[in-house]
Amino acid sequence: MTGDGGQAGGGGGEAHLSTEFTAIPTPKHFHLHLVSDASGETLTTMAKAAIVQLPGAKPNRHMHPLVRNQKQLATVLRHIEASPGIVLFTLMNPNLAEILEGRCADLGLPCVPVLRPVIQAFEAYLKMPSRAVVGAQHALDADYFRRIEAMNFTLSHDDSQHSEELCKAEIVLIGASRTSKTPTSIYLAHRGFKTANVSLVPNIPPPPSLTDLKGPFVVGLVASPERISEIRRNRMLSLNSSTFDSYVDLDLIKEEMAFTKKLCAQNRWQVLDVTRKSIEESAASIIALYEERRRQSSHPLAPRP
Repeated sequence: MTGDGGQAGGGGGEAHLSTEFTAIPTPKHFHLHLVSDASGETLTTMAKAAIVQLPGAKPNRHMHPLVRNQKQLATVLRHIEASPGIVLFTLMNPNLAEILEGRCADLGLPCVPVLRPVIQAFEAYLKMPSRAVVGAQHALDADYFRRIEAMNFTLSHDDSQHSEELCKAEIVLIGASRTSKTPTSIYLAHRGFKTANVSLVPNIPPPPSLTDLKGPFVVGLVASPERISEIRRNRMLSLNSSTFDSYVDLDLIKEEMAFTKKLCAQNRWQVLDVTRKSIEESAASIIALYEERRRQSSHPLAPRP
C-alpha cells in the first residue's frame, strides 16, 4: 500500500510526469456580421454564446439592425463585401433572406438563419404554420409593460428603500454589502420579477417587514469572504478612500456571511453562494428556485401572468 507520494507496487519504478499541456490558442480575428430586422438582441446573445466556446476567437462585430427593405439590405451587403466574414441573420421577410443568402453564397461566406431551424421544429411538432412578424418579441404587449412595472418597482426598492412595502415584491434578496444584490435585482426586474433587496449588518435587526414576510420568495446572497474583501477594497480605492480597514476585514466579513446564513436558516429561506457566479447565472438560479417553490408549495406564490 502506498502513501500519497509513494511508488505503486514497491518495484522501485520511477514516476513518469506527463509533459502534456493545453496550448493557449493563438487569437484568431474575424469579421462577424449580425443582420436583423429588429434590435439584433437575439443575434447578439446567440453569437456571444457560440464565441465563448472558441478560445482565441476575436470577432470584430458589425451590427446591422432594423433591416426591413432592399435599400437597407443593399447597404448591409456593401459592408459585408468590404469586410467579409461570418453572417448571422434574423430576417422574417423571405425575399430579403433569399437575397442575403444568395450574395453570401456568391462570396463564399457562411450565412446562418439562426431562428429558422427553431421555427421549423415548432412548425413540425405543432403542425401549424408560422407567420412572419418583424420584431414580434419586442411588441408593446402585457409582458412588456409588466417588465417596465417590475423595473420601476425594483429601482424604488433598492438597498432597503421602502422596506414597509416588501410584501408587494415577488422576490426579495438579502445579504451583506457587495454581494451583488442590486445588479441581480435589476436583472430579475428585466425578466419581469418585482424584486426588492435588503442590506444586512450583524447586530442590527433587519426591518420587521422582512421577518414578517409570507408571500415573497426570499433568497440570501453570500460569497467567500476573500472575494467580498477584494470587491470592497477595489470599491473603496475607486472612491479614493483610505479608511476602510473594518470594511475589508476578513473576520468581520465572515461574521456578516454567518449572519445572513443564520437569518435564512431561522426563516427557512434559500441561500445562494454567488462567489463564482455571474449576475446572469445568479439570476437564473434564483428564478429556478422561485419556480420550484411555486410548483411545490401547497400555497403557491402569486401566479405569473
